[in-house]
Amino acid sequence: MRSVPWAVAALAGVVLLAGCGGSSNDGGRPVPVGGDSDTSSSSTPPASSTPPPSTKPSEAADPTTTPPKKAQVIVVPGNYASNPAVQGLVATYPQYFDALIARDEKLISKTFPAYFYADVSQVMVDARNNGWVMKPPGSVVVRGISNQPLGVVRVKTCRSQHTQYWNPKTRGWTLVAPGGQPQAIDMIKTGLGWRPYRVGPSSGISCAGVKYPA
Repeated sequence: MRSVPWAVAALAGVVLLAGCGGSSNDGGRPVPVGGDSDTSSSSTPPASSTPPPSTKPSEAADPTTTPPKKAQVIVVPGNYASNPAVQGLVATYPQYFDALIARDEKLISKTFPAYFYADVSQVMVDARNNGWVMKPPGSVVVRGISNQPLGVVRVKTCRSQHTQYWNPKTRGWTLVAPGGQPQAIDMIKTGLGWRPYRVGPSSGISCAGVKYPA
């Protein structure tokens, strides 16, 4: 029949395409020579001649630990810990004590009321001029509180002997007070909280039998 040669030719063409690497999934895409349609056309980069870095973890340096700072002065509120004025004294007295140790009245000039600065600054000046020294630790024990006019709360305290200046020339305390020194500090509420306002009269404050932690 005349149609047989045409059918044979068509069959030969199909065989020829299959031999060239064609696939029914190619969808008409060109197939790289020697490749597969399912293989990505990007080539794998050649392996580097540099050896891989060691996976051994580096030895970590010993962590630096800073020991906690010891308290310069200990303020014992006693039974008055819940009073806001006493809480303000506990929070601010360490800064005042730091100024006493440094004999530098400027340390309290910016954060304490001017009246309190005027009351205590001269003592620091005298200590610096006379060579008096105060070394920590020191301690202050609250002995009582009393309300004063204009919203002032007077906190009655006793300061330990170590909270006073030592005169290296006479090898004695500038204020001889074996049982501690009575001191009243008037507290007032400011925009920064309760702050020492003035040094009040210490009359009537008994320091007999007070046990100081430092």
